[in-house]
Amino acid sequence: MKRLGMAIWVGALIATMVPSSAAQTVSAEASDLDNGKMWLFENPPLDYLEATYGFRPDAAWLERARLSALRIPGCSASFVSPNGLVVTNHHCVRGRLPAIQREGETLLDDGFRAASLDEERRIPGFYADQLLRIEDVTAEIDAAAATAQTDAERADARQAAATAVQARLSASRAPGDSLVVEVVPLYQGGKTSAYVFRRFIDVRFVMAVELQAGFFGGDGDNFTYPRYALDYSFLRVYGPDGRPMATPHHFTFSDAGVQEGDLVFVIGNPGSTSRQLTVAQLEYLRDVQVAVRARSLTSRLGAYRAFYAADPVTGEAMDLRNVMFGISNSEKAFVGRAEALQEPWVIARRADDEKRFRDAIAADPALAVRFGGVHDAIAAVVAEQRTMAVETAAFEALGAARLAAGFEQRMMQAWALLSDAPGSERARRTRERLMQSADYPAALEASLWNLRIEDWKRVLPADDPILAALDGLPGSSALASAAGTKAALEAGTLTMEDPGMRLASVLMPRFAAWQSAMAGLSARLADLQREIGKARFAVYGVAVPPDATFSPRFTDGVVRGYEYNGTLAPAYTTLFGMYDRHYSFAGHPDWALPDRLASPPPGLDLGTPLNFASTSDTIGGNSGSPAVTKDLALVGLNFDRNIEGLVRDYLYLPERGRNVMVDMRAVKATLDHVYDLDRVVLELTTGRLVATEAEADR
Repeated sequence: MKRLGMAIWVGALIATMVPSSAAQTVSAEASDLDNGKMWLFENPPLDYLEATYGFRPDAAWLERARLSALRIPGCSASFVSPNGLVVTNHHCVRGRLPAIQREGETLLDDGFRAASLDEERRIPGFYADQLLRIEDVTAEIDAAAATAQTDAERADARQAAATAVQARLSASRAPGDSLVVEVVPLYQGGKTSAYVFRRFIDVRFVMAVELQAGFFGGDGDNFTYPRYALDYSFLRVYGPDGRPMATPHHFTFSDAGVQEGDLVFVIGNPGSTSRQLTVAQLEYLRDVQVAVRARSLTSRLGAYRAFYAADPVTGEAMDLRNVMFGISNSEKAFVGRAEALQEPWVIARRADDEKRFRDAIAADPALAVRFGGVHDAIAAVVAEQRTMAVETAAFEALGAARLAAGFEQRMMQAWALLSDAPGSERARRTRERLMQSADYPAALEASLWNLRIEDWKRVLPADDPILAALDGLPGSSALASAAGTKAALEAGTLTMEDPGMRLASVLMPRFAAWQSAMAGLSARLADLQREIGKARFAVYGVAVPPDATFSPRFTDGVVRGYEYNGTLAPAYTTLFGMYDRHYSFAGHPDWALPDRLASPPPGLDLGTPLNFASTSDTIGGNSGSPAVTKDLALVGLNFDRNIEGLVRDYLYLPERGRNVMVDMRAVKATLDHVYDLDRVVLELTTGRLVATEAEADR
């Protein structure tokens, strides 16, 4: 059945010839590329690339691309010199700046600049992963689960087999090496790869731009294009000897950059997509899961913003700007997903794709026998999930850090503590967390708790026992404050008679029952989706990549603008545009440049390309991903996608969606003329390592 792959690749070639003017008409008929282009390194689509671009990467190209790219916590990055120099987005590492900050410094606002190697500062608890090798362990994992009788037994058998794979591959560790082995289900478990990463644990800041430069345009510009942000930072990996790591695999800098229509590859770690869910699952996301999460994030973000506006001093002390950036990013993504799923053509297009897939299964007798009823079986499980829609809405993000009031979090932890066996290790850890809990400011605490009550009142019947147990809370409970909680624990007076625990005694059994039921349904879905994945791989082979898994991928695209709002978004913006925003919106905090940039310094060419857009297939997790030419020359850093691209969670649309990148020509220009980091410019452009700025100037 893999003969269908060439048809898909030919269809992809035709799709690249469609002009961007077609972007405003979106067909409800499925496209061959709807499942995207997040290609696996272990299954590169060589025929497709050759048919589409006349370029067929060889083994050496794939190895260099894989070893030059990095994965960092939540994001992507890459080596850009033979001396361990790493580049990524500012927003990927700005949360780490407080950890290296010294007395009197405000690095988030002022940025960081190491004028010498000695001034580069190690980031506590940070790491970077480099993918060394890949092994197909599908047969090993499947064989372990083949004799299991129940969902739970199969899950346990797969986990035990994955642990054995990790132990076996970790045994190849060389002295001094830090290896991480991840067993990654692909095609919803239809295929499994083991990824062996080398983990670098001595990573140091080299430079970070100011927040106002990296997040220029603020939250309003997030998920939009055209953009004007200098979203970049430099790090360096050091070896066990305390010296810069030798990194022969790295991307080189391109002075030429890119022009509209140029081919680019974006290499990174896309986090998660839902393109290979069934229509029944997508409709459930639309009606229940995504809608509920979007509402939760929107309301909590509003509470944080209101508090910060009323008390910015306390907000700064709590680092609420970073907190709000994170919540806002998730909120925009979920609202965008919710809106995408409400578009009738999205579900219609996925339904057309599903029909083609089911027809292909039915056309092959062997596949029909094994997989013919899987879609209907999934629909039956989803119908059971729908029966718990009220509980899902009531318990969404219950107790989640940042989204729940402190009282809510302590109540849930206290319930776990009093329910556990006294003296158990789990009880000890829970007690320790409770003893170390901290209060939110009173106004923020009240807002978050009231939002939880509003959630319950919106979906629960008026006579529900949960609502009846709310009287007097949280003030009448010892759990209302961190100090009261600690005092009650020390005195041994925290019991189930506490008003907060009386609410917990009504709430937590229902919450646990809902969790258990949903976990059981999820386990059944996982087995069924694994069968769907195997069927998809049998029908399409590597022509259809698996959903994103925050594991290394590469994607192809072309630099291209698009039509929007009756006008054109250009393929790239320039530094002129950044200064236009600064002066046209004078006084607006989102478009106010930091002092260092406020007046263009001598030598800075304002015609330098700043941000550009391409049709590459990216999503969350791709932030910081290098954008390279077919010669593996670095031309950009992926940092965002446009609002039209949020539909990419469910299908890839090159007509509308764009990923947005920082142009490396702007990185070089600002390093040179704004931040005066000649030693970094020299290393980036020539590979030459110098210890100080004075050496760079010689």
